[in-house]
Amino acid sequence: MCAQVSQSDGKSVFADLEEEVDEREEISPWRRRLRLYRRAFAEQWRVLRQDSFVVVSTFVLAFFALMALTAPVVAPYGQTERLYSDDGTIAQWEEPFWLGGDGGHYLGTTAEGYDLFSQLLYGSRAALLVGFSAAIFVAVIGTAVGLVSGYYGGRIDDTLMRIVDFMYGLPLLPTVILLVALAGPSLFNLLLAIIVLQWRTTARVIRSQALSLRERPFVKAAKVAGASDRHIIARHLAPNVLPLTFLYGAFSIAWAILTEAGVAFLGLGDPNHVSWGTMLQAARSYDALVHGAWWWFLPPGICIALVVISGFLIGRGYEEITNPELQE
Repeated sequence: MCAQVSQSDGKSVFADLEEEVDEREEISPWRRRLRLYRRAFAEQWRVLRQDSFVVVSTFVLAFFALMALTAPVVAPYGQTERLYSDDGTIAQWEEPFWLGGDGGHYLGTTAEGYDLFSQLLYGSRAALLVGFSAAIFVAVIGTAVGLVSGYYGGRIDDTLMRIVDFMYGLPLLPTVILLVALAGPSLFNLLLAIIVLQWRTTARVIRSQALSLRERPFVKAAKVAGASDRHIIARHLAPNVLPLTFLYGAFSIAWAILTEAGVAFLGLGDPNHVSWGTMLQAARSYDALVHGAWWWFLPPGICIALVVISGFLIGRGYEEITNPELQE
């Protein structure tokens, strides 16, 4: 995968955005910086929305985000609320009402008497919490490490890159499973393990871009003008690597949700929260496939696939921004 931001004449790719600001306008430094980043985001979205797959994927993620936010209101039952039939027995293995089930459940019930539709809604909260949180932290940490490493170089660069090399020696899923098993199954421990391992790729790619940007005339001009290193990194380097940051942030959503589902499927999911992965794990434990209860394992599997594919398609859209040759 080629990750290269197009630049010409030694100018920042967002230099034209800065030129639009009226020189006579009195504006504080932080507001100028906020305006710069806001226009950078708007420019990226302008390019992204030209791709129909990205637009559809954005709506898919927005739909699942809405599902997660409204789960306590929309779900007819609690995520671990055991249901009973009229005769007092546990309402287990009930079919959806549209397949002839008597309980009126949208997706039937589990072997333990839990409403599957309610669990599917609540499961979106755990999956998206892990996915979006991992994306934010991976993007922020990876970008910060990459910018500092690439800009300063020398011993700082060597030290940070040796840490990245060490992290590359740790396989993602086996290491996450080991860390969660040692620390205890919980969403926090799972999220922490994913973040610890996922930022490495973002840092390395951002570092390579920062090495190129620091030699550009607009950066050298800022140094001559007396700008601090912090100002140069925040105002001149960071806006130019935003497409790469969001590229790997989008991929992190997909990888984090897949990792959470895999860990939960192995029985190391958070026992206090239902996720799509724990639903699949429960379906496997009770042999839902053998009983023909496809409505137990198919819906969470489809939800995982839709969110993961959407994350990768959005990442593909950002890849066209970072590599303009793909737009041809």
